[in-house]
Formats: sequence, C-alpha cells, structure tokens
Amino acid sequence: MRVDILVSNPWHFLRAALEDVGVQLSHVYRVTKYDPADRDDHGHYTGAEDVTSDHGEVEAAYLQAVQAFAADTDVDRLSVREPEVSSFVHFGVEPPLDGFGLGTLLPGGLAGFHDGAVVPLDTGLELVRLMLRDSGAWCRLEAEGAFAVHVGWDQYVFIGSTRPCHGAVARTRELGLFPERLRASPYDFEPDEDGVGRAGDDEFWAGLHREVTGGRAGLLEEIYVQNASRWHRLTSDTIDMVRAALAPRARLAVWPDLSSDTSAVLDALPTEGLVEGVWQDTDGQIHSAIADEGEFAELAARITGAHAAALLSMYTDERVPLLSAVMPDSDGVVRARWQAEPSLSDTAQSLRHSNE
Repeated sequence: MRVDILVSNPWHFLRAALEDVGVQLSHVYRVTKYDPADRDDHGHYTGAEDVTSDHGEVEAAYLQAVQAFAADTDVDRLSVREPEVSSFVHFGVEPPLDGFGLGTLLPGGLAGFHDGAVVPLDTGLELVRLMLRDSGAWCRLEAEGAFAVHVGWDQYVFIGSTRPCHGAVARTRELGLFPERLRASPYDFEPDEDGVGRAGDDEFWAGLHREVTGGRAGLLEEIYVQNASRWHRLTSDTIDMVRAALAPRARLAVWPDLSSDTSAVLDALPTEGLVEGVWQDTDGQIHSAIADEGEFAELAARITGAHAAALLSMYTDERVPLLSAVMPDSDGVVRARWQAEPSLSDTAQSLRHSNE
C-alpha cells in the first residue's frame, strides 16, 4: 500500500511546545494530608489517613490551599493541559462518574474538556475536586510560565509557582495540610520520545485528500482527549466538513476504510488478545468498542448486521496508522505538547532517507 509522505516544517511544529516545556517553576510544593512524621526511611506514609477523599472538610482544605497559592501568584484563570479520561480500565479507588463529572462544569461537558481550554479559577478548583475524587477525568492545570496544579494518586497535590508564596504555605498549614518543598512536580509534562512532531496543517490535509481519493484511506480517528476517540468515515466530499468540526489540538490517526464485508472482518478476530472494533451502523453512526477474548462474542454480536466494520489491534507495535498529526491552533501554530503516534508514512520516510 502506497502512502504519500507528508513532511511539514518540524520546527514550526515544535517551537511553541518547546518554549512551553522549557519553563521551570522555581517554587514547588507537595501538599497532602499526610504528616511527614508518619513516613518511614523511604518516604512511604505509614499513618492512618485514608487515600480517598473525605468529600468534606479535608477536601475543602485542599481546594482552599490551591486557591491561596493561586492568589499569591496573582492567577485567576487556568489552562487545561493534556486532558485524559478513564479508558476501558479504571484504576481509581472510587467509581467513575457519569460523564466524568464534567457535564455541568464545562460548557459542552466533555466536549469542552480539551487541551488549551481556559477556565476561571473557580472552575479549576472544581476540576481539582473531581480529580481528588477519582472521577475518571484528569488534566494538568497551568497558567503558562507562572503556576501549575497537578493532582496525583492518593490525594497528593503538587503546586508550582514562580513566587515563594509564603502566605499560601502558612495558610496551608493552618488548614491542617502539609506543604513540603520539592525541586519539581513528578507530573511535569515530558514529551513522548516515540512521538512524532507533525502538524495537521493544509499540507497534511491535502495529502489526506489524495489518500482518500486514491482509495488508500477512509477512516479518521480523532483522539480529542487521552483514552477517548471519535471516528469519522471520510470521502473526498466530507473531508473539509470533518476538519472544521475537530476538537482543538486533537491528535489524528488515519486508517484504511471500513470494510463492507463484515463477515470477513469477524473471521479475522484473533483467538486471544485485545482489539478495538470499529463499525458503522446502517443509520451512518460510527461506534467503537475495546474487547479481549472473553468479550469477543459480544463484540461480534454488535458488529453483525453493521454496514461496515474494521478491527484494530490495541498493541502498540501492531497499531500503526497510515498517517498521523496534531491539530494546530487557528493561527497555524501547534501549541499542544503531546505528539502524534508514529505512522507508516514515518517508516516510509525513514526507508527513503536510508537509501539516499
């Protein structure tokens, strides 16, 4: 299968992201309800505090502490960065909420939970509350170059600022929490070493149009937050409409078209493993589901009778799209820090360069 090579200016892609990652906040605190006196020689907490939120006074103290640090930094708005939601496996100690608790919090609910979304501090505090409660939604909350809040496992909160925030530190102690100085947050963003810097710009879309017209591609995966995708079946007439409706800063993966021979698709189900089934109903709606061998029968039942379908492996070395990219902002600059997955076009480009 031939795949056109789409090469955008890599520095244009990486410039904004590198500038963003390069800012190191000088004052970082780990804020917890865990008394440092109850830690062993390895720093592990050995006291009696529970790892779940109390949904009460202690949780409220966390939010007041974040608010105090934000006030000391003169921050009243925060940006959502690298949002993610629970996948088919939820590791939180509390059950996930319907809609991940975002339905009444953000305009559009989950649709408003995208990289770069700017929210007032009060909304940011409610996002912190959701993360403390293991709602199934997670993100970094940052004011670029000035302030950051990262919520970790087991009620660990990491707050960074360019200012010492002495008043906030004192206030945190008054609230019964323990602020401990660190060099950096363990949840600071780190670029994916295996990721690819490619913008979903005009050049990318022109190349995608050629692939769709040539019958080599027909399915677009829009990864609008980590662990969640929307699927679009493409024709030469619908590409521009799909592009206009994509979530800001979404990651894109391009696949061959769905097959109308659904019997052949089902015959290709492996005997074991983890796969994602994608299918289009007769009404045109596209659905997907992830299943292992214990759920293959249910997946097959859902695909049976579909208009078209495909199976994709969930294993990284087997799940390689034809093309991939990250959507830039409206001014053409990619400010998302996450990167696209390696694609077959990258392999073809590497082979071409090695033969030159």
